[in-house]
Amino acid sequence: MIKGYISITKPGIIIGNLISVLAGYFLAAKTEGLNGPLLIYTLLGVALVIASGCVINNIFDRDIDQKMSRTQSRLLAKGAINADAAFVYAVVLLLSGTAVLYQKANPLSAVVVLLGFVFYVFFYTMWYKRTSVYGTLVGSVSGAVPPLVGYLAVTNYISLEAMLLFAMFCLWQMPHSYAIAMFRMQDYKNAEIPVLPVVEGIHKARRHMMAYVAAFTVVALAMFALGFSGYEYLLVTSGVCLWWCIVTFRPLSEDTYVQWSKSVFKTSLFVVTGISCVLGLELIPFI
Repeated sequence: MIKGYISITKPGIIIGNLISVLAGYFLAAKTEGLNGPLLIYTLLGVALVIASGCVINNIFDRDIDQKMSRTQSRLLAKGAINADAAFVYAVVLLLSGTAVLYQKANPLSAVVVLLGFVFYVFFYTMWYKRTSVYGTLVGSVSGAVPPLVGYLAVTNYISLEAMLLFAMFCLWQMPHSYAIAMFRMQDYKNAEIPVLPVVEGIHKARRHMMAYVAAFTVVALAMFALGFSGYEYLLVTSGVCLWWCIVTFRPLSEDTYVQWSKSVFKTSLFVVTGISCVLGLELIPFI
């Protein structure tokens, strides 16, 4: 049963978001200094809040999860976990995560993580995901909150650097999410979720993805141009962004779109991991 309750928090999503938290924390620590305990508490607090949002998502999406081959085995969709018990679990996770950030980091980071939770649960999960092709855009706002919280936990203030970080991760979310929707398109059709590849077709989705990857590249490099990062960041970011552009700008057809979208998705993971890691490496004195 414990394993089941862990599974409905979607550990894979939590880990992915914690990588982006590291990006924000490392970026801020360049000027504010490293604080190991603060990093641990920030990761813990964000992880608990994200876990809460994922549990709520599982509760609310039980009906559509039953229609998608990827999600049919989820315990809430199968009725193996009681929805009321899961809701109480989600509330405990939310309160615990917010309290950790409030007490061990600062109130601003706690407020921002709650805003991200509201966007994910109420605006994305309960509203736009089921009703609008712009659901992915709304979801990208909540997806860009973890790195911002990582930054604010260190600085306790919002700066141009923080806004660039937020914009960068908003832009990253779009092609990443569209790629998933494309190679899982039949699932989304079965569940009647109006994502762009389903509503407007794969070619229009590809054009949007190319535009977002190009915009992401510009914003990511602006971090260096404005003096917020070093030459190590420039080297790694230029490399991973060029790779993502090459992969995304490849042609696709009805026969190749699944393979193409999986390549875009996998590359997006490499991009965010590479940028997060190099921001951490820049903190090492001898680099």
